[in-house]
Amino acid sequence: MHRMVETDNAKMFNELFSELEHCNEDEQRTKIGEMTEVMEEMNKKEFQSVFTTRMFDKIYKMIEEKKMSLKDSLLLLKHMGYCNVLKNMWSSGFNDSEMRRRFEQMIFEEEKKKEEKNKGLLINLCECYISLSYNFPPRLLSICVPCLLKVAMNKEESEKAQKEVEMALLALSCVDQFYFIERELYLKKITEIIEHKQKHRNLTKLAYQSAWEFLINRLHYEMNLEEVIVNELHFIREAIREMEELAGYMDWKRKEEEEGEKETKNKHVFVRLLRTLSGFFDDCKLWNEEFDQLIESSMKVFRLTKDNHRKIRFKCFLLFKTLARNKAMQNDSLQKSGIVEITLEEIFHVGTIDSIFDCCLFIFGIICNRIKNKTGNENEDAKLKIMKRKLFDKLEEEGCEETLKGYYVLYKVFYRHIFGSDELADYFAYL
Repeated sequence: MHRMVETDNAKMFNELFSELEHCNEDEQRTKIGEMTEVMEEMNKKEFQSVFTTRMFDKIYKMIEEKKMSLKDSLLLLKHMGYCNVLKNMWSSGFNDSEMRRRFEQMIFEEEKKKEEKNKGLLINLCECYISLSYNFPPRLLSICVPCLLKVAMNKEESEKAQKEVEMALLALSCVDQFYFIERELYLKKITEIIEHKQKHRNLTKLAYQSAWEFLINRLHYEMNLEEVIVNELHFIREAIREMEELAGYMDWKRKEEEEGEKETKNKHVFVRLLRTLSGFFDDCKLWNEEFDQLIESSMKVFRLTKDNHRKIRFKCFLLFKTLARNKAMQNDSLQKSGIVEITLEEIFHVGTIDSIFDCCLFIFGIICNRIKNKTGNENEDAKLKIMKRKLFDKLEEEGCEETLKGYYVLYKVFYRHIFGSDELADYFAYL
């Protein structure tokens, strides 16, 4: 049997958890506070070793046997969900548990009530369910989304109110692009939340980023939202400002966190922002001058990650990959962006075969595919010719053509069947 206790954090959490059923209500709340502090220190491996189906079923049994109140269990589960989403650690434990099925039933039952509806209970159930699960019945989303948006519309500026807003929006950010939601359920409210924040600066950075992520996830099924996102709510302008502010808070000289060391909340928000941008450019069909400014800001961030902060560096490369393959991005913008140069530098001077290296190979293949295909527009084709010349000159200057062909063989053997893409083959056929 796989041992749950593998690290000091996991051991401490499990010890506190095992004591819960023997405590009175006040003692339980104290221990939940201690468990919350331990959770904030956990890394992904620790999180997944602790938050198992067995643990969630144990909590459910404690509730059924009156050894723990539903109120206290929801307090604990909300903090679990918060860490789950913020740190992007995702354990399947809750999804496979009896508690998940019971919570789903309770949400439907509470929603059916009229005069006796317990709104606070419904909010807590929705937050826990969405932040700890990874799939949702559409009928349940039609209840949870409006419920959590109502919480997020609270304009009070107290620390407690803003924490509640943050947790509600963070949970909503879990509703990814593959879930269709009727715009009547969300658009007016999420637009008002974002506009109010832009005017009054009333949301935390995590809450604001989560609001954008929820809205941009809807773009996958509703392309006409792009006009609202870009031209009415000014997402790119806001993303540039948020990125530059977050960059100012980061200690870029600090060595990357060792396994088990606590990462800062700002770093988690930064990673999430870059992920949201990549998601946006996956579906984006517009392009304007602000987009070029965003690339410039992203490049500044990338250069700051040169020695440390590998997680942010990788997210930068994923963003560059999405930008390079976005058909709305002009070839002129790509040429001026610096993406070509930093991609080649990573491939030829770092040479470590890892997730960043894989991403660089893909970017290189995408660029080669671009310069291979003429547009029929003389000005654009002339720009492509210049880009092609610069690319080939760089390869010749570095003497890396044979090395790249060696990487291509590796790519063909190990990566093509995973990614289903053969853009590098376009380059070698064209060379």
